Amino acid sequence: MTGTDTDCGKTAIAAALACKARRSGMRVGVMKPVASGCHDTTAGLRNPDALALIDASETAADYEAVNPYAFAPPIAPHVAAEQVGVALDRARLIAGAKTLGAGHDLLIVECAGGWRVPLGADWDMADLAVGIGLPVILVVGFRLGCLNHALLTAEAIARDGCRLAGWVANHIDPQMAVSAENLATLRTRLASPCLGVVPYLPDASPDARAACLTLP
Repeated sequence: MTGTDTDCGKTAIAAALACKARRSGMRVGVMKPVASGCHDTTAGLRNPDALALIDASETAADYEAVNPYAFAPPIAPHVAAEQVGVALDRARLIAGAKTLGAGHDLLIVECAGGWRVPLGADWDMADLAVGIGLPVILVVGFRLGCLNHALLTAEAIARDGCRLAGWVANHIDPQMAVSAENLATLRTRLASPCLGVVPYLPDASPDARAACLTLP
């Protein structure tokens, strides 16, 4: 799962999809391969997004399998890794995702930031998605500028050889003007199906958002 930008609601939508799939009888695995902005706990660094995915999916996987790389500073993940002398291992992340996928009916992998977030000197989130090989769901954060961000991201996903399984319109700006017109434009211009339109729900549970979504 990727998004049009940071703070577009990827975690909220991923957790909602995990909840919906679990309630339909699926064994749901989740993964947040790389996370910055983690909190120090007695068990080690923990990321709120990864914990939310674990709670929604009720997965039995260890935290380290869900979130192999956790960093404290809330900054770009490759910079956070550099600051602590860690090189992100693409092969390790891809192998971890495949192991998780083998033990579940559905695996939801939430990328950090957007499609082109760097993970090293010569690779990025797009390369990780290609390596894992899962279809992509795009979360469109509905606010001013979302049309350009959504269309460019969809083009990049296709150009990189990945399949866009669908997209979700997630309203994050309650004051956004002409949101219905923006939604109509994306329905016309994006070839993949809309999997749901989520209204502005700042404090909603995954269950509440799940009611707005369709599984791909």
